Amino acid sequence: MLFTKVETDKGITGYGLTRGAQRFGLREFVNRELAPFLRDKNPLETERVWQQLYTAFNPRGQTGMWSSAVSAIDIALWDIKGKKYNEPVWRLLGGAHNPVQSYVTFGLKQYSTEQLIEVAKQVVAQGEKRLKMVVAVDPENPGVDAARVRAMRQEVGDEVELMIDANYLFSFNRALELCKLVEPYNITWFEEPVYQNDALLLADLRRHTSIPIAAGQNEGHRYRHRELIVNRGVDIAQPNVCSVGGYTEAVKVAALAQAFNLPIANGGGWPHHNMHLQAAMSNGWRVEFHFEMWGIGDKIYKEPPAPDQGWVTLPETPGLGLEPRWDALKEFEEK
Repeated sequence: MLFTKVETDKGITGYGLTRGAQRFGLREFVNRELAPFLRDKNPLETERVWQQLYTAFNPRGQTGMWSSAVSAIDIALWDIKGKKYNEPVWRLLGGAHNPVQSYVTFGLKQYSTEQLIEVAKQVVAQGEKRLKMVVAVDPENPGVDAARVRAMRQEVGDEVELMIDANYLFSFNRALELCKLVEPYNITWFEEPVYQNDALLLADLRRHTSIPIAAGQNEGHRYRHRELIVNRGVDIAQPNVCSVGGYTEAVKVAALAQAFNLPIANGGGWPHHNMHLQAAMSNGWRVEFHFEMWGIGDKIYKEPPAPDQGWVTLPETPGLGLEPRWDALKEFEEK
């Protein structure tokens, strides 16, 4: 991951984060280009700053590194704004509801079927009833995933919700094959089933399956989400504040989804930041507690919120309510 610290001359500091892809390039971009540009800007003018960063560093509307870096910066600026006004970010963004539904992504591809069942039993025993597992163990043989899904459904029963996530790895035909194989097992959604989140392929897949389709967790910019939504490629939009451009851009995606009567849900992890978006928006639905990124948050923050019986309650602490563990951050720092 890339962790950011933004200091103000008023003594308020905000903290942001983005995922780790291209992290060394991101670090250089933030420190050598964005940081000097941000000096003397007003951190409370998040919309103005976002647009200035867009104009200065992204005139062709590219995503990737720019969106990731600005996500980390924008999250930190909203943390500053919350601390300045003595309100949590989720309320400043809209404050639609608190607590918020949560789910646990437990089923990693490297687990055997026996390990999947064991971990699922542990999670359910803790009171969690919404589970997601990764599929595309063998992208050319959906039967492998279908057997794992069937075993999971038989183990956890019909009262537990089950979601699946392919992380872009299927061709259209293989994704459709898996849909047909697992439709009997009452899948809540199939996340990012096909290559590159191809909007037209997703729309075609939606027409051929009863399983709702979710996508968008790693997309930068509202324009990519617009492509997914306008082309009827998704039932659930998934803007992730750590990738899309922070809260300033994520709320625009949420509003776009709302105009099409679609919910948003957190995919792509980083629950401690995305829970503020889900709680803020009236079409916010669910926060993902992914084992890996959930675990990172527990290591680098002091007592962050956690799911409880399928819900997460956001704190009243100003800003994001996340206090860094500097010893842990230092331990994981890469030179």
